[in-house]
Amino acid sequence: MKHKLREYLSIYAKGLAMGTADAVPGVSGGTIAFITGIYERLIQAVSGLTPKKAQETGQHLLDRDLNSFREHLWSLDVPFLAVLGTGIMTAVIIVLRFMDFAITNYPAPTYGFFTGLIAVSAIVLYSEIDFKTIGRKMAAVTGFSLAFIASGFGASAPGHTLPLLFISGLIAVSGMVLPGISGSLILVIFGQYDYMSATLTEFTSAVPEALTSFSLAPVQETAVPITVFITGAFAGLFTTVHGVRKALELRREATMVFLVSMIAGGTRAPILQLDEALASENVAWASVLPEFSAAAVAGGLAILFFASKSESL
Repeated sequence: MKHKLREYLSIYAKGLAMGTADAVPGVSGGTIAFITGIYERLIQAVSGLTPKKAQETGQHLLDRDLNSFREHLWSLDVPFLAVLGTGIMTAVIIVLRFMDFAITNYPAPTYGFFTGLIAVSAIVLYSEIDFKTIGRKMAAVTGFSLAFIASGFGASAPGHTLPLLFISGLIAVSGMVLPGISGSLILVIFGQYDYMSATLTEFTSAVPEALTSFSLAPVQETAVPITVFITGAFAGLFTTVHGVRKALELRREATMVFLVSMIAGGTRAPILQLDEALASENVAWASVLPEFSAAAVAGGLAILFFASKSESL
């Protein structure tokens, strides 16, 4: 029993580390999973969550065959995913609340820190791959171009429509289970990071009131976008993640070049987001450049420190 408790506490701690990475544009949660030694187990567990398996598990419960139900859950490694997911969500909620405060009150250093994280992450990850073939070079150009163009799309304020939130969740979930591009960076590129940070903060703040008043009214406004985003994320587990995993199996180097190049192209996103924030406040770039630059250096140093503590990203 003590051994199991110790194991679950360790998994929860690794989930906290993954969630922290997922909540900040830069290193992906998948990279943390790789470094902490749970990457292969995570991929196998996620891959095992197929609709057919879910139906079989549900059927055991409907038949009141609790022993078979329990065995099925353990064979799918659901307890591992549940504990890991709880750790991830705990960190995401805490970190995004802080990020919402930071973006609102200190946009220049916050976006500067993001820029440093993203840019140096790309540099570090580029050092781990090569561009020997024409195909990999084309993958690099394609990945960079897609992220660079999408960054402009996100900064042009496309709004926070439910379809866009669904797509953002669909793609961003890849960063939680794959080494390479961060899920938060995807949100920055699509212009949804600030909005989702603020929405999640508002939702979690309203939950206690909803529980004490026995009313859904306090959370009603924020529950819809969060539900749509999470639905997209779950859909991504069965589509995007499996597709990228298959690409890694077939063309690992080209896929990694593509993902890392997306990180490089995404460096444009926080700069454009800050430019928009400064324009709305009628503040000149020159007045915030020193703090932006200092924060960018700090973000870059954080990634270099992180990289020095691992054999490979």
